[in-house]
Amino acid sequence: MTRFGDFKPLCTNTPSYPWCNLFYRHLVDIDSNVITPSSGDPVGINPVCGIPRVGTDGSISNIANILACGLSIPFVGLLIYAVSRRKAAVGRVELRLLLVLYLLTLPLQILTTGSLLEQGSTALVVLTAIHAGLVAALFGALLANALVATQIVEDGTMSSILPFTFLCLISFVAALYVSLDVGLGFTDTLQPGDPQVALHSIALFIVTSIWPGVCALAYLGLMAYIVLSVLNEIRPMWFYVIAAVLFILGQLAWFLLGKVICNGSDAKVDGSFIATVLETAAVGVIYLAWKSITEESWDEDPYYGGYQ
Repeated sequence: MTRFGDFKPLCTNTPSYPWCNLFYRHLVDIDSNVITPSSGDPVGINPVCGIPRVGTDGSISNIANILACGLSIPFVGLLIYAVSRRKAAVGRVELRLLLVLYLLTLPLQILTTGSLLEQGSTALVVLTAIHAGLVAALFGALLANALVATQIVEDGTMSSILPFTFLCLISFVAALYVSLDVGLGFTDTLQPGDPQVALHSIALFIVTSIWPGVCALAYLGLMAYIVLSVLNEIRPMWFYVIAAVLFILGQLAWFLLGKVICNGSDAKVDGSFIATVLETAAVGVIYLAWKSITEESWDEDPYYGGYQ
C-alpha cells in the first residue's frame, strides 16, 4: 500500500521525474537489490518507460524537453526585461525576482531530466538538489509576490525585499539540505525509510510537492481577494484562472500522459516537454495578469482602478 511520502509510483510511472535521481544514488550506495545500475539508465527507478542516457541505444537524450527549456529561457528573459521597464508598477522588483528564479530552474531542468548525466553520479545528485532548492524558492517567491500585492508593506523597499529574500532563502536551504541528505546520506535522520523499494521520504515529499502546492493555492486565493474584493475587477482574474489551468494541465501532462507519450514514441520523448511549455505559458500569463492590474506611469494609481 502506498504511504504518504512514497516516491515509488512517481519514479516508476512518471518519466523524467527529477527527484528520483536522489533515490537512485541512495540505492546504489546501500547496495540495494532494488536496481541493477547501468551507465545508460534513464531518469527514474526501474521506470515502465524512460529515455535512455544520451548515446545509449541510439538515444539523443530528452531532446524535446531540452528544446522546450532552451526556448523558454529567452522568453523568460524578455519577460524580465518587460517587467523592468514598468518602473512605477506595484511589485515590479518582486515579480522580477520570481522570474529570475524560474529562469534559473530551466538550465537545471535540462541537466536533471535531460538524460545527459549518468545516474548515480555525484554531479547529478548535487544538481538535482540545487534544482529542488530553486523550485522550493520559486514557489516561496510566488507566495511572497501575493503578500506584496496586498501592500501590507511598501513594495520594492527593504521592508519588502528582506522578508521576500528570507522566505526564498529558507525554502532553498531546506529543500537543498533534504535533497542532499536523501541522495548522499549526510545523516540517518532524513534517509529514505524501509522498505527501500517504497522510496519513502516524507521530508522530500513536503519540500518538493506539498510546499509548492500550498504556495500556489495561497497565491491564487490572495490574488483573487485583491482583484475581486479590493479592485472590484473581473477581467484580470481571468488571467490568474488561465495561469492556474495551464499549470494544472502541465502537471497532468507530465504525470498522466508522460508514460503514454514515452511508450508511443519508443522512449524518444515523454510528457515533460509539454509540462515545460505549459508551465512557461503559465508564467507568461502571470505577467499579463500583473500588467493588467498595475500602472506603468508614476502619475497613475499603483493599481488599476486604485483602492476604494
